[in-house]
Amino acid sequence: MTHNAVMRTLIRGSLILLCTLALGGCYYLHLATGETRLLLKRKPIRTVLADPHASPALKARLRLALRARAFASDHLDLPRNRSYTLYADIGRPFVMYNVFATPALSLKPVEHCFPIAGCVAYQGFYEKHRAETAAAKLHRAGDDVDVEGVPAYSTLGHFADPVLSSMDRWSDDELVGTIFHELAHQKLYLKGDTTFNESFATFVQREGLRQWHAARHEAPPDPTADRRQKQFTQLMLATRKRLKKLYAGTLPDAQKLRRKHAAFVELRARYRQLRDTQWDGYDGYDAWMAKPLNNARLLPFGLYDDQVPAFSALFAQSGSDWTRFFAAAKKLASLPKARRTAQLHALAVAKDHAQP
Repeated sequence: MTHNAVMRTLIRGSLILLCTLALGGCYYLHLATGETRLLLKRKPIRTVLADPHASPALKARLRLALRARAFASDHLDLPRNRSYTLYADIGRPFVMYNVFATPALSLKPVEHCFPIAGCVAYQGFYEKHRAETAAAKLHRAGDDVDVEGVPAYSTLGHFADPVLSSMDRWSDDELVGTIFHELAHQKLYLKGDTTFNESFATFVQREGLRQWHAARHEAPPDPTADRRQKQFTQLMLATRKRLKKLYAGTLPDAQKLRRKHAAFVELRARYRQLRDTQWDGYDGYDAWMAKPLNNARLLPFGLYDDQVPAFSALFAQSGSDWTRFFAAAKKLASLPKARRTAQLHALAVAKDHAQP
């Protein structure tokens, strides 16, 4: 999986934009204006397919999107609505830019809260210069910051989300999988629990893709890319664990900062070793690693797949039946967080023990 694909998976937002306008303020006005402009660019995919000036490559991609959209509802029990039956040419490589921030000696994110989506560990902007201005302000205050482009996001079904031109360069599996993922958010979304939401949607994406390939009598997705992604994530999580222990310790701040720098130097060395040995020189993560490393860049890792094994076990317990699985997931979502987390952990442990 490439750098762009990883970051799209890691920072995919579930933003509710227009509903925040009533709160007032320039930031909310910016969000409402940006979303309105995007909505106005939408046109039915069928209209694009009938346009003699549209490129054959674009038409092929949009036909694939429509097939995936139908499969999602017909076979995966995902919502049947106008989302991903529309297309929007946004004329730029990213639809939004997300700003992540943490204190210099902490891995706790600076959070931003929305009325429906709950609190999230980033702030989104439609214009890059606004994101960079916000990041600069946080940096001057002493925080670690990171700005990442977002090719796509979900409005959780409050609007008919379109296929975006920023998605045109993705592989077929990335496009199809993203449609499944975002429709899963429309099926079930738990306010304020990013790990639950993203792990749930990631499981639906992966199992949905497996069934998509099987239905088309195609070979399953190449596990090599998934294996590399898991190894890369594990590398980041190991560094985050090391830093968390460092920051909780009693050393003077100046010494903590020196050891923090050393941890990132070691991370780069371990990445190069992994790339040049087990990955046979695969350099798809080089662009991500080339940027300055800090706490903020480590924030998303693990959040989006930590509970995937638990949802996989829940799917098996549901007889691999999507309707029963979604009902069981909704029941889990209704529990207090401590009980929900405990049950998900038990599911994951049971699945692990059941494997040979």
